This record gives sequence, structure tokens and C-alpha cells, in this order.
Amino acid sequence: MAVQSMTGFARREGEAEGFRFVWELRSVNGKGLDVRLRLPQGFESLEAPVRKAAAKAFSRGNLQVTLSVSATGAAVEAVVNEAALEAVIDLVNKLEDRIDARKPALDGILNIKGVLEFRDPELSEASRTARDAAVLSGFMAALEDLKAMRLSEGAALGKILGGQVDSIEALTLAVEADPSRSPEAIRARLAEQVRSLMDTGAGLDRDRLHMEAALLATKADLREEIDRLKAHVDAARALISGEGGAGRRLDFLAQEFNRETNTICSKSNAAPVTAIGLDLKVLIDQFREQVQNLE
Repeated sequence: MAVQSMTGFARREGEAEGFRFVWELRSVNGKGLDVRLRLPQGFESLEAPVRKAAAKAFSRGNLQVTLSVSATGAAVEAVVNEAALEAVIDLVNKLEDRIDARKPALDGILNIKGVLEFRDPELSEASRTARDAAVLSGFMAALEDLKAMRLSEGAALGKILGGQVDSIEALTLAVEADPSRSPEAIRARLAEQVRSLMDTGAGLDRDRLHMEAALLATKADLREEIDRLKAHVDAARALISGEGGAGRRLDFLAQEFNRETNTICSKSNAAPVTAIGLDLKVLIDQFREQVQNLE
């Protein structure tokens, strides 16, 4: 599976055994997989297979799953709540000797809240099984739609990330090729620094100064950081074009990009290299923001 986004939406509806159902799936960014279900009463048995299917399809993302169900046509039944009716009749009898009024008519009693209820008809075991199977099939179709949308958005994000990795590589090569890193430039810069210190007349030892300058030059060398940045570029490209969820690993690479760039900026003693390093930091921040959207 190619890289995919963690955001998406899907909707599926259908009918089965006198019921109309609608599935709505919404997915947003998340550190792990968090599936939140809203199922109507009587459909609790679907929770386990729904969660299992979602976990098989995705590894990350906050997934909100909502199922709405309504009876179609004449499938709704009107049922008298016997307990409520008896309570109303008992109250009428108790008040009969105390209040001079006509006895309530049938339509008046039925209009009392709770006496007459409308509910879905009782289904046979076979009908219930067929209904639940159809509803679950609708969920599986919605899940595939959501997966397709996440993959489509992931492909678009992959192109953006690929372009950013290309830019990171270009800036890395610019650091590598900067004239300030040539041996001649380094020697000239160190010689000037040593000469400036000797001109102060502070009685400094010339040989010791040259030794210290050589140590500083060794510490300021950027070869290792440049090589690691190149390796991270190759790893990022492999993840973006590879299979499976790459979000966490790309996020780790973004941190590594940032670490090497910070070291380059701290070691640099040339303004052009420092400027490139700052551009790298901005680009890496943008890269990491986009990575947060990937599974």
C-alpha cells in the first residue's frame, strides 16, 4: 500500500428488510488508530466486526463512524404501552369523585405522551441476520471508499513531500559546493585570524595558535553532516515511494534533517553557509508539517 493521508470522508446508504441505513465515516489526523462508533440501539452486534475491519484497513487516524437507521414505509408499528394506559385509567378513576368532568375519550387518552408508541416491527431471527449482514456490507463499502480517498490524498501529499526532499537535497549540495568550504578558503581564513591575534601584541605563542586553529578547523568541518543529510534524503525518497504507513518514519527523518541542519548552522563560520542552513530549517519545518498528515 502506498503512502496515504489520514484525512477523508465516505458515505454509503442502502435498504434491507424494511430498513434504510446510512454509514458516514470521517477520518482526521491521530497519533494512533482511534475508532469512535455511534450505533443505534439494536445494532450493537456490529461493533466488533466494524472495529476489526477498521483496524485491518488503517494503522493511524481518528476515525468517527456513524450509523443511522430508519424504518421504511409502513414498517413502523403503533403499540399501546399497557403500563402507561393502566396508570392513566387508574388516575381517572381516582379523580372521578373529586372532579366534575366528562371521562376522557379514547383519542384523548391515546394523545397522552407515552401511552401510544411507534416502534420498528419485531424481526425474525433470519430477517435480523439478513439485515445486519446488509448493513455490515454497506460499512465495508464505505471503508473502501474512505481508503481510496486517503490514498488519493496521500498521493498528492507524496508529490509535495517529494518536491520538498528535492529542495533539501539541492540546499545540501549548495552547502557542499560553497567556496568557503574549500581548503584554500579555510587556510586563508585561519591565517587571517591568527595574524589578527598576533597583531594584538599580547605575547601569544604562534605555534600554539596555529595548533588551536587547526583543531577548530577540524571541528568546523561539515563533511559528516552533509553525508548524513544525503543519506536521509535517500531514505525519505524510499519511504515516500514505498509500501505501507510511512508517517512515523518520515517524522523521525524530519527530526534528523533538523538535527544535522542545526549542527551545520552552529559549526558554520561563513555567512553563505549559515544562510543556506537557515533556508534548510524553514524547508524542513514545512516538510514536517506535511508529514503529520500521513498515516
